[in-house]
Parts: sequence; structure tokens; C-alpha cells
Amino acid sequence: MPQPKDDLSRSLVALDQHSSLIAVVELSLSTWLVGGMVPGIERDPLKKLVPDEDGLLKLLHRWRDEAVKAGHQINRMVVAFEAGRDGFWLARWLRSRGIEAYVIHPTSVAVSREHRRAKTDRLDIALLKRSLLGWLRGEKKHCSMAAIPTLEEEDAKRPNREREQLVGKRTGIVNRMKAALVRLGIRDFNPKLRKAPQQLATLRTPEGGTIPPNTLAELQREMAHLSFINEHIKQIEDARLIQLKQAPQHGSNAKVVQLGRINGIGIETADMLANEVFSRDLRDQRAVARYAGLTGSPDESGRRRREKGLAKAGNARVRRGMIQLAWRFLFHQRNSALTQWYRQSVAAGKKRTTVIVALARKLLIALWRFVTIGDVPQGVILRTAS
Repeated sequence: MPQPKDDLSRSLVALDQHSSLIAVVELSLSTWLVGGMVPGIERDPLKKLVPDEDGLLKLLHRWRDEAVKAGHQINRMVVAFEAGRDGFWLARWLRSRGIEAYVIHPTSVAVSREHRRAKTDRLDIALLKRSLLGWLRGEKKHCSMAAIPTLEEEDAKRPNREREQLVGKRTGIVNRMKAALVRLGIRDFNPKLRKAPQQLATLRTPEGGTIPPNTLAELQREMAHLSFINEHIKQIEDARLIQLKQAPQHGSNAKVVQLGRINGIGIETADMLANEVFSRDLRDQRAVARYAGLTGSPDESGRRRREKGLAKAGNARVRRGMIQLAWRFLFHQRNSALTQWYRQSVAAGKKRTTVIVALARKLLIALWRFVTIGDVPQGVILRTAS
């Protein structure tokens, strides 16, 4: 049963444990370990399965039948597992078959603080049972559940994430080529130029010689790889532009177009924000900042009061993107209220790096309000709608 808007810290549905079958699954690549709490059965059943959703469903139905034989009518079946490499497909699959499915944030599960604590799948199942049971009882922040996106929402994130990975690979290739050239004393050559492969043979070291054959072959392969990656990046960007042009109001495209109207925000940043943040049904501005990991992490005990810095518990991709956008925002939106606030804070003696993070948080909240209720940030310049 889905929870109300962004309220995933506790269940708002009353739990009747005598009519509810509760199961947790420890997922791995080769096996699934399923632990259950079945009404009318004193033992806590534990079953190891091969990764098979149909086998899991049969096991749940078998446990339900055992509970019915023990005199308990099962009105609710709940399954939970930790978020991981398997994503959310299993939760969607179970929900489509009338079973409540939840995905637990792994970092929200309380574990032993012993220096060398025992860790096995059986112990993990026990921890998940305890956490899920407390959550179902309505104990606030006993553990936290992840919002389960639709398949379309997950798929919409792929182009931007793929492009980010390709850009990182491109940077690595360029750095390796520059390092190889610097080892030979060549510093004034740009390997990113379109004609760079043709100019390699004409390069000369300070000693007057040509590039050694093995290094030359390495550079040629790296440049071919760089060209291949650049072509993939171009394909992703072109496909996105075509999609925005053909269906500007479909899905998250409307938010991408709306964000793109703000001077200083490009299509890549708008696409990242629209699909990573603004596609989520976040409760308020605190939830927005917390999701990006742009909130503080105070350390207070007795008389001690200190700030440990950013929590960094949210979406790292959004956090990096917002800090980069904050620096660009200062240049493209010089007369905005947020830029004026930044300048006043720096003039008052605060560190630029500290204030830019605060600006990123304020800017993210302002953009969220702009997308959700159309509130244009004060002093922000908008491009003319095409």
C-alpha cells in the first residue's frame, strides 16, 4: 500500500500482526534468502531460493496457506528488501500482484556498533525483520523506505547518467594523453583538437626527435577511443534535443523546458534536475535540500557544539551539479537576489566555499518552487519562450 507524499519514515497504516504475513528478502547475485513472520506459526521460517520471482511468490502463498490452516485469515502480505543492485523491479513486480512491497534504505537500518561485529545473511535478515516490523507499527524513523519509481521514471534518468559516465571517461583519456606528452617534454599540444591525430606525426620533442613508436601507437589508440566516445556523447545530446522538440510536454520534458528558460541553465543541467530531483514527490523545501545532501551534520553533545560539514547522504550527482550550477549562476544572474546575498555574505567575511554550498541549497529550493508552483526567483533573467 503506497504511502502518502514523501512520508516514508513510518507506516501510516495500522498493523494487525495476526492477519498480516511479513517477509524480508536478502538479495544477492546467486541466492535469495527469505525470512518470514507468519501468524499462527511459532517458528520464524527461513528459506533460501535461487533468484526467481515466481519461486518467491509461491513461497509467500505457501506461507499464507500455512497461516490459514493455523486459523489466521491473511488480509495483508508485506515484503521488503534493501536497496541495491537489483533496483526496484522486484517491488514493482510484487505490487502488480497485490503484495505490498517496500525498499529499505540500507543506511537507515540500525546495526551493532561493535568493532568487529558478526555479519551473515541470517543476521541481516533478523535486522531487516526488526526494522520492518518497527516501521509497520508506525514507529517514526525506525527505518526509511525508498520511493519506488516507475519504469518510465527510471528510464528517463539513463541518458544523463550515461553521458556523465562518458564525460568522465573522456576526461581520463585526455589526461592520460597529456601525461604521455609531458613525459616527452611536449606541453603545448592539445590532444582534443579535431586535427590532433594528423598532427601527431609532426610533433617534435625538445631533443629534436619524433615521438617514440610505442608511445605514438598508444596516443593514436587513445585518440581513436576519444573520437568514439565523443560520437556517443553527441548521439545522446542529439536524441535528447529531438525528444524535447517532438514532445515538449511529455513526462519530464515539460520541466526540462521550463528550467531551460532560466539564463545560465543548459539542457544537461535541466535534464539532470528534472529527472533526478523534480520528478520526485518531495514534501517540502527541507526534503528537497536533504535529498541533495546539502544539509548540515551538527555534532552536539553536552557543551560541545560543532558542525561537521555537509551530510552528503543524498544524491551525489545532484549535489555536484548544484554546486557547479551555483558558480555559473553568479556569472549569468548577477542581479538576482541570490547573487546579491552571496556577495553580501562573502563581504561580511564568510568563506566563499561555505557560502557557495549555501547558495547551491537556496538555488535548488528556488528552482523547485519555480517548477512546482511557478514562483520565479527574484531578479532571475528568463529566456524568451520559443
